[in-house]
Amino acid sequence: MQYDLEPGNFVINPSQKNWGIGQIQSIIKNKATVNFQNNGKKVINLDNVELEKVKDEQH
Repeated sequence: MQYDLEPGNFVINPSQKNWGIGQIQSIIKNKATVNFQNNGKKVINLDNVELEKVKDEQH
C-alpha cells in the first residue's frame, strides 16, 4: 500500500483531534512516527489510521 505522506508533513489524526497537529518524523513500512503538539510522539499504524495532511499555513 502506498501512502501520500512523507517525513516533515503536518497531519492530524481525525479520530484524536485533541492530539493537535503532528509532524511526521519517519515512516517505515506501514508505521509512521508522529510528534503531536498535545500528545507527544506516537507510532501510528497507517493501515488502521488514516492521517489527514494539513497545510503548513494552518499550523
